[in-house]
Amino acid sequence: MGKKAARKGQHNTNATTATDQVPVVGGREPCPCGSGRRYKACHGREAATAAETLVHRPFEGLANECDWVALRELVPAATAQLKLAADPDRSVTLATVLPMAWPALRRDNGAILIGLQTHTSSGDVSRDLADALERALAAEDGTPVTPGALPAAGPRLQDLLDVAAPLEVAVHQGFDFWVEDAEAATGEVAASLERANAAATPTTRLTSVDAAYWCSMREKNHLRWVMPHPEEELLDAIARLHAAEASALGEGTRFVGSFRAHGLLVPVWDLPTGMTADDVEKPAAEFGVRLAESLADTTPLTPRQRSARNGLLNRQITLN
Repeated sequence: MGKKAARKGQHNTNATTATDQVPVVGGREPCPCGSGRRYKACHGREAATAAETLVHRPFEGLANECDWVALRELVPAATAQLKLAADPDRSVTLATVLPMAWPALRRDNGAILIGLQTHTSSGDVSRDLADALERALAAEDGTPVTPGALPAAGPRLQDLLDVAAPLEVAVHQGFDFWVEDAEAATGEVAASLERANAAATPTTRLTSVDAAYWCSMREKNHLRWVMPHPEEELLDAIARLHAAEASALGEGTRFVGSFRAHGLLVPVWDLPTGMTADDVEKPAAEFGVRLAESLADTTPLTPRQRSARNGLLNRQITLN
């Protein structure tokens, strides 16, 4: 068990599999490579290892890493333009989700959309997305890229994109970006759009701070803020503020904890239903100042602050 757990936790961005060259068969069947061993003990094991190898921060090295995480995990409908390193003028759009959960779509005019919230085959989200992008670049106009097998070794997003180009997020209140002319959509396309739009949670990206997203739920509103700071330092800083009763965002708000997503912490606040995104801009900016001051404090935590930190850890969950 110890060896298996250690293998799954490795940060290996070059995990490979031979499943593209060797057909997939039942685990107890002879491996098609001719080794004489069962598939599960031969190439099947290689494929399983590649699928389980987890890259904890798949978007590390990309501009606006926190927004990549937010669009992958938090935001229902948003887009951003991507710039290819080898072809800066090529039209490539990052989208939170595409129809039928397609990994990518190539429009009739050759424009490409990449779906971020799609099922991934391996433990490296960046490699899976790069595989979808490569397949879209090679596809014919007017065709979607459908889910595929575990990708073989190849480039990651960090290899294909201009990593210095900022990710300028456009949050939408629906999925009209799925089609080039939503008003002209008819039949099943129009019906699908209507269903998707009705299910979308109203969401707004704050402008006063980076990678903070307000959303409106039925019973209360929330602010979820993806932060780039090292986890231990961030927990200490928030614990100091929480112990000093300075972790809220104003009257009626409450800091409720955090979760971990793609190697980054995401603090979460409950907000009153009447508190809009505009209302939370100033309190969020003020919290950002308090947090920066707390991050700069390197003195040991007091007993009260340690207690607050333990409470934060008890409420923390990991999405991936």
